[in-house]
Amino acid sequence: MKKFTRTLTCILALSTITTVAIADEDAELVINGDLNISTKAAAPADSALDELISGWRFRTNETQALQMDDFDNPSFIFIEQGEDLYAKVDGSEGKSCASCHEDVASFEGLKSTLPRHNATTGKLDTMETLVNDCRTERMGAEPWKWSKGKMTAMTSLISLQSRGMPINVKTDGEAAGAYDLGKELYYTRVGQLDMSCANCHEDNYGNMIRADHLSQGQINGFPTYRLKNAKMNSIHARFKGCMKNIRATPFKEGSDEFRALELYVASRGNGLSVESPSVRN
Repeated sequence: MKKFTRTLTCILALSTITTVAIADEDAELVINGDLNISTKAAAPADSALDELISGWRFRTNETQALQMDDFDNPSFIFIEQGEDLYAKVDGSEGKSCASCHEDVASFEGLKSTLPRHNATTGKLDTMETLVNDCRTERMGAEPWKWSKGKMTAMTSLISLQSRGMPINVKTDGEAAGAYDLGKELYYTRVGQLDMSCANCHEDNYGNMIRADHLSQGQINGFPTYRLKNAKMNSIHARFKGCMKNIRATPFKEGSDEFRALELYVASRGNGLSVESPSVRN
């Protein structure tokens, strides 16, 4: 009886896997009928990947469709919140973001170049650090938490201004040290499951793990709206979630380690289009 039960369980599991709706990996992402997004790009000579493929191509047809129309894309609820925050006066200096950056469109191209080395601090700047530097140094306001709603609404709004532009993250010069650290972290096995980022997103992309279709782990669409938690998600929150999934102790959001990992992973997608704000599972 036990043998029969185990066999039946395996059959049901396989049945579930084979009925999972898998995306059309040959589909093309065109937003609002006129903005063409490059979801494939040639891999550089030193890449372990044969071709760069956006996570959008690994989503179900229904999830893909949500990103193809801004009216249907649930991210835009949070974009509107970001617009309100952008115009809101906050802090001891009586300023808003708009006080210095009148038009949010002036941030066009910023997302495609981040993270980047800051010669003054000697650290990597991410969009979150740039936002909080403005808040604390120019507005006299309290910094926002890395992955909370106000921050992800603002980073989503700013990232939107670069949508469709190619990712072009620099990894040489003074950024080289952080790049090397990020690469090391990407390939280091950690946690009780003894896995690295590469085990899923390099060795097994395109395969199913439970009900998920593994992607290359490209981050050109972050911040991203996840159907799983119905909110905007930061890159570092996703790193943290992945580390917890393999039973590892994650680094802190905003840590030097996660910033370095963000630089390395972002550079792996150089040539793909900025998709922010994207929709993922």
